[in-house]
Amino acid sequence: MKSFSRKGFGAWTPVVLALGLVTAGTALAHHSFAMFDNEHQIRITGTVSKLEWGNPHIYILLNGGEAGKDAKDWTIEGASPGILNRIGWKFSDIRQGDKVTMVVAPIRSGESAALLKEVKLADGRVLNNGGFAGPALIKID
Repeated sequence: MKSFSRKGFGAWTPVVLALGLVTAGTALAHHSFAMFDNEHQIRITGTVSKLEWGNPHIYILLNGGEAGKDAKDWTIEGASPGILNRIGWKFSDIRQGDKVTMVVAPIRSGESAALLKEVKLADGRVLNNGGFAGPALIKID
């Protein structure tokens, strides 16, 4: 059996470092939920413009808003399709044109974007966003 010398190992160092950088980038690519104001959740109602069901997160584009305020276009971030499938979601649960109500944590920047907590579907079912997003602090109805 051939043994590795330090000289021979040195040739592998750039390869090992490159692999480490590639995998570290993947781990860092996922963001935290700190950009969302989880302490001041809101309830929004509106019509689904589009559902983007893909990794790393789903996005629900919604035209609507809080009761008594002007409607606007919202981008709502959800968990990954894998997480949502495991807790009972199907990609066909939300369709363009559906009227839904959501509890969301708005983004701190004040833009019309938010993190999904719960959604009440057109058929009355209520689905949550999985454990990582945290619970809804207000009632959906």
